[in-house]
Amino acid sequence: MPVTRPTDGEYVCHGITWATGDPRLLLAPLPGGPLVHAEIMNQRLGFRALGTGRWCTGRYQFADTIRVEPLACPDRAPAEQSGQCTRCGGQDDFRFAHQVHQGSHAPEVLRRYMEQPHWLYLATFADGTPKIGTAAEPRKRSRLDEQGALFATYLAKADDGRTVRHLEDALTRRLNVPQTVRAAAKLQALSELRDLSTAQAAHEKDVTRAAETLADMNTTAMLEQWTAPAEGARMRRAGMKCALYPHDLREGEHGFTLDSFIGSQALAALDREDDMAYLLDLGALKGRRIVLGPFNSRKTAVQSALF
Repeated sequence: MPVTRPTDGEYVCHGITWATGDPRLLLAPLPGGPLVHAEIMNQRLGFRALGTGRWCTGRYQFADTIRVEPLACPDRAPAEQSGQCTRCGGQDDFRFAHQVHQGSHAPEVLRRYMEQPHWLYLATFADGTPKIGTAAEPRKRSRLDEQGALFATYLAKADDGRTVRHLEDALTRRLNVPQTVRAAAKLQALSELRDLSTAQAAHEKDVTRAAETLADMNTTAMLEQWTAPAEGARMRRAGMKCALYPHDLREGEHGFTLDSFIGSQALAALDREDDMAYLLDLGALKGRRIVLGPFNSRKTAVQSALF
């Protein structure tokens, strides 16, 4: 897929991706064309959100036996189940990946993909909430970069995807650690962050518990610390003056410069005269139609929070 700066125009937004090693806005141009990775770090982003509907964010296809890549919906159709239209959902072989370890149907291309090494990880968010997850070998780095965590540790490496998903389910049951955390909760936790010590202590405690549980399951832990991307350094500093962005990104016009990212959460500056940093989640744009252009955010008085 091309890695270019998109021209002004209309797109279906596929959200934020870290597949290129930095945060980019993944966009499907209208009326057609391949997906575009839009560079947004330290860039001004102006757009107008169109309507209230959700639009299909396409599907994944297997580029070879070990990688998958996203494809735009050829019809740019309205979304139905799981953010896809019926056509894209029916052609998406990767949709079976989360149930394949339970004996569910698996196309041949997915079976080959699941035969490669996979990683088990534990991620911790700004309020100390943990999450258990998995990543295929080619996605080892980008999968964690996109989570929006402050701390993360790879717990174990499995020979295949089925094994790692059994480990994931087992840790969820034994430790009562979820496999998903709501985007709104991640954003709220970041807005209330005062220092890193609470989340760090919680993470270390949960990693120890996870390693002990793996040992009880006769699985050797291979603890490897994830290094947080440099793009999020500013958001990890205590004492920053910031506020939650006061407007709904899914409607109206917006314009800001993005200068720090943790997952899909970002710090944005509206203009040079406004010294406030605003915290927002660009993941809210996934499945929305937007028009890129020289748009600006409405001015609103907000109360700051130390960050």
